Amino acid sequence: MEAKVFELNDVVEMKKQHPCGTNAWKIIRLGADIRIKCTGCGHSVMIPRREFEKKMKKVLVKATEE
Repeated sequence: MEAKVFELNDVVEMKKQHPCGTNAWKIIRLGADIRIKCTGCGHSVMIPRREFEKKMKKVLVKATEE
């Protein structure tokens, strides 16, 4: 299995939908823990990197494209 590649300010799709109705999240902090912000309602969550890599589906928008 290949490693998932993501960077700061990328918009990623998660496996489960947020209660507000969207599953697109923007990465706002990288490290041992990753903070992501919901693009729908603005709610932010910090989760461990290992858990984030399991729950992330794909990168929707690369940071360089914005």
